[in-house]
This record gives sequence, C-alpha cells and structure tokens, in this order.
Amino acid sequence: MGLATEAGPVPPGAAGGPGAPTILLVQASTAVERELISRWAQDSGLDPVRVLPLHGPALTRPLADADGATVVTAARVAWLPRERNGVRRVRWADLASFTDPRHPPAHQQARIARREPDRAPVVVAEPATVAELRARHGGGGDLGRFVAGQAVLALERAERALVGDRYKVPKQIVEMIEDDPSFRREVAALAERLELPEAEITAKAHDALQELVASMSPMAVDLLTGALRPLHARAWDVQVDTAGLERLRELNRRDALVFLPSHRSYADPLLLADVLAEHDFPRNHVLGGENLRFWPVGPVAKRAGVVFIRRTFGDDEVYKLAVREYFGFLLSKRFNLEWYMEGGRSRTGKLRPPRFGLLANVAEAVERDRVSDVHLVPVSITYDQLREVAAMAAEQAGAVKKGEGLAWLARYAKAQLSQIGTAQVRFAEPISLRAALDAEPDRRLALQKAAFEVAVGINRVTPIMATALVTLALLGVRDRALTLGQVRAVLAPVRDYVLDRDLPHSGDTLDTDAGLRGVLAALAASRVVTTYSGGEEPVYAIERGQHLVAAFYRNSAIHHFVDRALAELMLAGPPDERWDVAFGLRDLLKFEFFFPDRDTFRARITAELERLDPGWETERDGRAVLARAPFLMAHRVLRSFVDAQLVVAERLAARDPRVPVVEKEFLDECAGVGQQMLLQGRLHGPESLSRELFAGALRLAGNLDLTDPGRDELGLRRADLASRLRAVLARVITIDELDAASRREVVGVAP
Repeated sequence: MGLATEAGPVPPGAAGGPGAPTILLVQASTAVERELISRWAQDSGLDPVRVLPLHGPALTRPLADADGATVVTAARVAWLPRERNGVRRVRWADLASFTDPRHPPAHQQARIARREPDRAPVVVAEPATVAELRARHGGGGDLGRFVAGQAVLALERAERALVGDRYKVPKQIVEMIEDDPSFRREVAALAERLELPEAEITAKAHDALQELVASMSPMAVDLLTGALRPLHARAWDVQVDTAGLERLRELNRRDALVFLPSHRSYADPLLLADVLAEHDFPRNHVLGGENLRFWPVGPVAKRAGVVFIRRTFGDDEVYKLAVREYFGFLLSKRFNLEWYMEGGRSRTGKLRPPRFGLLANVAEAVERDRVSDVHLVPVSITYDQLREVAAMAAEQAGAVKKGEGLAWLARYAKAQLSQIGTAQVRFAEPISLRAALDAEPDRRLALQKAAFEVAVGINRVTPIMATALVTLALLGVRDRALTLGQVRAVLAPVRDYVLDRDLPHSGDTLDTDAGLRGVLAALAASRVVTTYSGGEEPVYAIERGQHLVAAFYRNSAIHHFVDRALAELMLAGPPDERWDVAFGLRDLLKFEFFFPDRDTFRARITAELERLDPGWETERDGRAVLARAPFLMAHRVLRSFVDAQLVVAERLAARDPRVPVVEKEFLDECAGVGQQMLLQGRLHGPESLSRELFAGALRLAGNLDLTDPGRDELGLRRADLASRLRAVLARVITIDELDAASRREVVGVAP
C-alpha cells in the first residue's frame, strides 16, 4: 500500500489503469461497520470484483490467482470522539459509560452512525496493484500475511491524515521485534557468549521488551494529556518557537528525531508534549525514571508513550539488548524519542553535565544502517518561576528529597492552580548523529562531543528571563536592599549588553517601571523577594532563607555572561598573567560551564575584552579599564561557584591524605564548615551553600586526582588547589569592590 489518504471517491482502477479490476479488503468487526463500508463503496462508485476480510490467511489464494493489474485497496471505519471546541479528544467524562469513544461497542455503533455520522467516517488506503505488492513482497513467506500487514499500516496512515499526526502510534512492537531475523541472530549470539540456552535468553528478552515497550493508545494519550494539563496550563503562559518547530517538521519527514530538553521541572515533559500535540507532531516516546511509575500515573503513562527505563543496567546483557533493539525499531519507523540528558532536574538552575549513555543505543541504529540518520534536537524549557524550586533548594541545604506518589501528585497539582508567569520553549539547531559519528572515529568521544553540542545548543537558545536579571541584581549586593531606581540602574547597562549581543531574552517586561515592579511583586508573592515600604520609598531584597531559590532563577541565564566575567577577572591582576588566568579559570570551571576548544575560547574572551576597552592589550592597568566599565559581572556570576570550590578544596587540604573520601559524609562536612565560613564573612552569600555546587567541586578535585587516598604529596597538591582558588577569589572580591564603588557613585548604594 502506498501513501494513505482520508476516505473519498477512489476512481476504479486508480492504481492499475482505467477499468482495472479491484479487490477491496475490509477491516470490520461488526455488521454496522460492514454496512458503512459497503455504503461508502457504492457512493464512491467503487465496484470491486471481490470483497475480502482483512485477514492474511483469507487473502493468500485470491492474491495468488489475481491478475497483476488487479488493484488492491482497503477500508475501515475510524470511530472518533465527539468534537468539543473544535477538538476531538477522549475525556475522562467519556469513560462514565465504561467505553472508549474510538472503539464503541457494537450496540452503540448504529446509534452513533445515525445521529452523529461525523464520528464514523470511512478511511481508505491508497491502492496498489497486485504486481506491485508481489514485487515488494519478494517471494519470501506468505503473500497474504504480507499484504494484510501492509494494508493495516496504510490504514493507520490514512486515519492519521484524518485525526492528525499526534496519534501516530506503533502497533505490535514486541511481536515485530521478535519476528525480525536480525533480533533472533542477536539473541543466539548472546546465548552463545553467555553460555546459556537460547530459549532462556529468548524468554528473558521477551520479558525485558514487555517491561520496556510503551503500548501508546490514542485514548491513553488523550486521557493523560487531559488529566495532567492543569499541572502546567494554569501556571504558565507558554510561548513557543514555532519557526523552530516547522523546521523540525520538515526534517522529521525524512529522519527520526531525538528531543533532548533541559530539565528544570516535573512539568517539562507535560509542557513539551502539549506543545507538540498543539502543532500536530507525533507523540514522542518519553524515557522516564522508575520513580514516576506509581499508580495511577504509571499504567496510564506507559500506554501514552512513556518508556520506564532502569536508571542503571549493570551487567544485564539481555536488558541492554532489549533497549538497543527497541530503540532501533522505533527509530527505523521514524517514531521520535525524548529524554533528559542531565539525569534529573537541575537543582541550581543551570544545565547539569550531560549523560550520554543512552545515545549509544541510538548510535548503534545509525551504525547498523537501520536508519539513514537521527537528529538530536536541543530543547530549552525555561520558566519565570517554578513552585518546586523551594523544595529543591531545601534539598541543596541538606533536606531529604520526598518520594513521588499519589499524595505528592495531589499536592503538586494544587500548587499549580494559579499563574506564576511565562514558560519559554525554544529549539536549537538539530545535530546530525551520523555526521558526528563520521567526524570522530572514537565512538565514545563522538558521543561525548554530540552531548556537549546538545548542551551548548540548549544554552545558546535559552532566553534570559526577567526574573533571572532581577535576582542577578539583588544577589549581587550582599545583605542590602535596593530601591526601584537602584535596581533599574544596575540592570540598565546589563540589558544594553544583552541587546547589543543579540542574546535571546524573554521580552521587554523590564522596559518600564510598571514592568519591573510587576516582576518584583511576582517574586515577592513567591516569598523570594521581601519588600519594605515603611520608609521614603519601597526597597527590595532577597528574602531571608531564599538565596538558593533566587540563585536558581539567576543561574538559568548566567551562561550568557561567563565570558564577560572571565574577561573581567583577567584584567583584575598583572597584565603578564592575563591569559594564564583565563585558561586556568577554564580548567577550574569546566565541570560547571560548557567551554569550547582553546582557540574558540580565546577568540570569545578577546571579543569581550574588546567590548570592555578596544585598547585593553596596551592598557597596563586593567583595574582602570574595569573602573570605566558600565557594569561588572564576575562577582555576580562566579562568586558562588568559586566559594563552593574553595570550601571543598580547604576541607580536602585539612584532612589526612591517607583517609578515603566518602562523598555523602564529605558533602555534609562541607555544608557545616561552609555555614561557619558564611557566618565569618568568608563566603559572599547562602547561595554558595549548595550540595550540588559542592558535588561539582568534588568532581573537579577527582579529575585533578585529589580525592583518592595518597601520601603526603597529595596533601601538598590539595593545598595548592586551595591556594589557587583563594587567588581567584581575591580577583572576584576586587571586581566586587570596584562595582561597589561604582554603585556608590551612580546610585548611592553603600559598599
């Protein structure tokens, strides 16, 4: 069967020439469906020589006896839900009768066809000749079974032309994978390698596939979407990069897509699914963690395309085979995938380092030519505010994460009932996985580079939200409040910089005093900002205990300012050390930000230095350049990261190098000592006391070979790292002092 169309007149002999005889394959299970199809055939002028049930064994002999010019087509009734507000979706209210509107029982079909004929259209597959079908079949296996399978697929395409691509769903996946000769060969090879009976491996592979495969029914898609839409529809005004979506639509006509979004909220997959459905994209197969498999969400989610996958596979070779084959099957049929490479929601607001293990399964589908190519789609999902940030901030301060469940879902849903701003969904340029694999012979390195490019793409299109800029301003003045005019004075040159560089941003909210007051009021309503109105005019500050929440919003945008911050730190010391400082900072911060290769990095930093002062290279006094700058950023962007690294480095230097570092205990120690350092004024603010920042600093130490037990020499190297970080911190403090002096001069803020 060729391309499918919505039911309509099919000219006799359309595929085989004028007057060619026609065989009509009917997929019907009730007398009502057979009558509707018969009536359609008469109305369309179709006079088939044979009408056969769409059942493989019943087709074998008639197809063998038919002339090659005979045309074959197929038809069935596509039962539809009732239209409401221009949309046909199954709703929970429809289930009051315990029926699926897309599969009504026989006793209801006649009434629906009589009273609501628009709910019972007939769809017909594009015709093909018997000769074409024989040639496509190739002579292997049963022709009737092959044609029946082709007809079902063609009818599925025909129905999608009627109801939309968002209901493109795979059928009989486990059976089709297990029938594939290449899968059976893989099972046999694995059985031989593991020295186990092939039947045992086959049974285990079947169980693994049953565990993995999302059955994805249109009814479940509608029900889950309808039930979970309140978790985001009321909370945010969603703004979508529609131009990016249209580019993806064209690409998806040829190749499968893997959507790789940023992950800041539980709402991310719900919001993205709604965006794709509203623009008639096929529903993604979303890889989800076992923690969200609880009843009743888990069973419905699995039938709506959520693939619950184990967080770790360990040495389970059979499970790995099942994942690999499932991915390959979906991609070969151009079903799109979606997962979150960060491995969990960001607790700091910025991107976490990507994990690229699952990409290996996609890469194998490309390498084995199961697909011509797969394109990785970086997706940025950014919010003005999130209600769950407070809980994540508490976890960063040491609170135990609460498990997901029905009670948790009810609390979460209740919290989402009122609006808290906008959400932005933007799509970066897709990345060809085949091109990435062809460019780098080392497969692991190729996947690392591809994952890195995805993260860079997400950052590139992530808009600078108004809340990010406001919290950036307020966090930069330790323990002080600012008037509206002072906040505006801090933000004005930063916003000019954003516009000059054409950086993505959320709009002109901050252009007016009313807009700025609105952002401050929204943050105050969420208890992130406190307002004091008892003086001459209101003043604003970060609410006590909310610094980690404010830092989350700030951090969603700071990657746009990192190059500027590094350029400032270069100028804060002797001129002969400038590039050593820059590349040293690149190494110290490589687990927090995504830096390009050395040449590109140098070019980008040079561009920032040129913006600060075109004559920076001949200026011996870098502090003079900084003093003339319209704004300074290093202390606002990097202080909390350097502070956290210093805490970790000093705790490592203080311990016996022969004692192993146990991560949880060590992070607890850092949290306690960090609090003391904050009280003593050695740290800038509470936003430095983040377990995720401490964990990132510990990864850096591990990369520098400073965490495994060693001899006295290890203690010296640990002390050297602490010394290097104190030198960096001294430069950050210099920037802060210069900025304080500028604030005193411009807006009268005390240092």
